[in-house]
Amino acid sequence: MIDDAFVFDCVAHIFNFDPKNALGPPGLMFDNHLYAFHNALTPDDQPKLPPEEFLRQWTVGDIRRMVYEESDTDMLIAMPLPLTDLFRDGLSPWEECADLASRDPDRTIFWGSVNPLEGRKALDLMERQVGEFGAKAFKFYNVRYDYGSPYPWRMDDPQVAFPVFEKAQELGVNLIGVHKGVPLGPQPIEYTQTWDMDGAAANFPDINFVIFHVGLPFLDETCWQLIRYPNLYASLAATINFLVRAPLTEQAKRKILGENLLRLHGMDVEETKARLGRR
Repeated sequence: MIDDAFVFDCVAHIFNFDPKNALGPPGLMFDNHLYAFHNALTPDDQPKLPPEEFLRQWTVGDIRRMVYEESDTDMLIAMPLPLTDLFRDGLSPWEECADLASRDPDRTIFWGSVNPLEGRKALDLMERQVGEFGAKAFKFYNVRYDYGSPYPWRMDDPQVAFPVFEKAQELGVNLIGVHKGVPLGPQPIEYTQTWDMDGAAANFPDINFVIFHVGLPFLDETCWQLIRYPNLYASLAATINFLVRAPLTEQAKRKILGENLLRLHGMDVEETKARLGRR
């Protein structure tokens, strides 16, 4: 912990940046965008990895060591990337994320991820990720690709989105995240905006939806939605890198670092601290 603040990291991707993993130029462009984020947003007093060290295949052991041995993180979400239309293994394979979670089951939570455009196949995979690997939530991505062409879908689409939300509820899952903002590569930017979250939140009031990256750069629009829908939340993943030079109050730090995410998972702060031997 940082002092006695509980730190719960909401995103850990086990990236496979090996060039052979990319399915052509769109995948390589995606890789290079992520490296540019690392290079541009890492604080000046922190080490920045050269491309050859960053753009490689990271292992479960690498991520586990980095998070639990080399940082102040108490708990972590192992989160896959289902970008199988850009990368051979999706870039962060769900199987490896499940493996990461299994190594520290008290400290690491597995979120599943599927491609809703795959219909019945996606629903079956949701069942497997929950039933066999203990997924506690799901993360979705609204812009998919096929041979470099974007195929977007909306979170308020009754034919594409609502079946996966209904399946999540059937499986006892009421926490769903979605990548919004941070438009990377040649994708239609309007589908990275958050306008479709109104319909999702209104039609599924019992599901807590997390808008990742606060819809960056559409921050103001997203914040107005958060006010209007009690089941809409926002994750500061990536966005917080822009705030490293701006002070946060002590109370805000505690909530952002871990307490809000514990609450979304139905976990008590003090009970979790005690269970993990942290005072």
